[in-house]
Amino acid sequence: MYKLISAKLLELHSQQAPATGIALFRLFYGLITLQEIIFLLYFNHLIFDPIPYIDVEFPMIPFFLCFWGVIAAFIVVGYRYQFALICNYVTWLVFVNFTPMQRDFDGGFDLFMIGAGFFLLFMPGDRAFSIDSLRRKLSTPFTHYRSYPKPTVSVLAYTLPVAICLGFLYFDSAIHKLFAEHWRNGLGTWLPATQPYYVSAIDMSPLLNNKLLQNILGYTILAFQFSFIFLFTRSRLRPLYLLVGLGLHLGITLSFNIYPFGLGMIIFYFLLVPFKWWRYIGQCVSAKQPLLTVFYDRLCPLCNRTVLILNHFDLFNCIDFKNAQEYAAHYPALATIDANTLLTDLYAVDHAGRIYSGVDTYSQIFKKMRYLFPLGVMLELPGIHSLALKKYRAIADTRSRVPCTSDCLMPQALPNTTFYHHFFEEFAAQKPNAFSRKLAKILLALLVLQLNSTIHYGLVYRLKIDNPKSPISQASNAMLMLSQAFLGITPHALYLHDHFAGYDHILAITYIDTDGSEHWLPFVNEQGRLLSPNWGRVHSMWANIAVTPNIDNKRLHKLTMKVTAFWGQKIGLNLNDVVFNIKLKKISAPSYWVHDQLHFNFTSPWVTIGTVKWSDNKISFNLPEDINEL
Repeated sequence: MYKLISAKLLELHSQQAPATGIALFRLFYGLITLQEIIFLLYFNHLIFDPIPYIDVEFPMIPFFLCFWGVIAAFIVVGYRYQFALICNYVTWLVFVNFTPMQRDFDGGFDLFMIGAGFFLLFMPGDRAFSIDSLRRKLSTPFTHYRSYPKPTVSVLAYTLPVAICLGFLYFDSAIHKLFAEHWRNGLGTWLPATQPYYVSAIDMSPLLNNKLLQNILGYTILAFQFSFIFLFTRSRLRPLYLLVGLGLHLGITLSFNIYPFGLGMIIFYFLLVPFKWWRYIGQCVSAKQPLLTVFYDRLCPLCNRTVLILNHFDLFNCIDFKNAQEYAAHYPALATIDANTLLTDLYAVDHAGRIYSGVDTYSQIFKKMRYLFPLGVMLELPGIHSLALKKYRAIADTRSRVPCTSDCLMPQALPNTTFYHHFFEEFAAQKPNAFSRKLAKILLALLVLQLNSTIHYGLVYRLKIDNPKSPISQASNAMLMLSQAFLGITPHALYLHDHFAGYDHILAITYIDTDGSEHWLPFVNEQGRLLSPNWGRVHSMWANIAVTPNIDNKRLHKLTMKVTAFWGQKIGLNLNDVVFNIKLKKISAPSYWVHDQLHFNFTSPWVTIGTVKWSDNKISFNLPEDINEL
């Protein structure tokens, strides 16, 4: 088996594919990280303060979150790629393991992003749509942009992350699902979508009330997750798994309020798109012929760098750049312009033979690039145009016209320092057999770590045959701790029977103002839905930790304190002047299909079961001893 894996890895590594999918994966990973950082900044006091706004234990958190935001922005644009990814990976580890973020506000998303970030460290995400690829071009400015080949990467860079981050995850999740009655009944998607705490603002009742459709979706997901790891590499089945997987996770994103997890899964499907689709999409969106021809001074370093920058952002190949010394004479429209004059500005000619120069050339370039059309229009506005013209003349009239030496024409190229280049290109080229053997050992080690998690939680724990004091169990727990912390390997037992069994009541919070009027805190509404922006990790805090089938008063008191203090301050309440009511409503979470179950849970009445009062920054509770028996 080891030799077979080694040979297969070498075969996949020898095949090349467009870099587009991996570049988009990097870009959207950065965007999802960035939106989560913005979320953490908004809920900073709720998540990190022991008592929101009152006891601020981590005053430097916003600063570090802003630093992390800069790193995420670097990942989005592909700037200092390897450095940014290392900082991002370390930052995820620090925030998850050394702040309250994981203890009460996780829900599995953080570990998934840690795992994805780990694999990005070894992926060539800087080969396309990145500032780093532009920096490498600018280091040799006199190399014409057409001399750079289309960026390609090893097929292995696509296959391994999908196999491990999706394939292993799906298989582990499917094993857990077999122990859940509602999944065995084909209602795996239906049950959580009927629970008020878990649904988004979109009413999916027309779909939920179709039992046949729900059964088809439930069993399709089971078959999909069990078979994915074994069949997704088959070229004929790849589009099928792509479409089913996208539909599954898009459905999660739209119908549930755990949208970060759904979006995080979706970005992996950029790696599953068939390679020929990327080529076909590229042909479809590219201009059939250039819309504008731009002429530049080929001996001018600044002009060459400008051309490389503009071409880098010309995603649809709408602009053709030609050096004026060689090609200007072939265009009759430029015949009236003196040769020396032609080299002092950036000239352009469109299909109608119209000539543009200087700032007008830039305006036409942006407009012809399509997606930068608004920028081109802005440059033509009277005030902006005059300022741009003044700045342009100051640069164009003072640039050096001294002929380049050999050192200028052939400078040293910027070195590629990424892990992917060192291991997957340099080392693989020098010692291909050693490369495949080492990679096979690493892959087998990851497989062992995943199997340890799956067997430990998916079989031993659920079959109740575990002996916590045995050496094997202790070794397994030690491996789980390390693999979960650094690789994000964790059991994916989401929304199963042990989560919903007995989940027959939910809680909400209202407040009585100084006029005696009762208002709903902008947290849980009258239907029982968690309102935006209390989704993602805040939803997990309330729906998975504070309110469970067996409510623990200590946890409920702690998290109620956080919610009332945070939202009280957010909406401008004087905490000492209001009384918070804790309301309870009965719901149902059956493992069999019930028509219109979501609306039944929405319309169930609320009952006030207790109050919460703040006085001099201290909170007091008047709640039943055992809420579970109400």
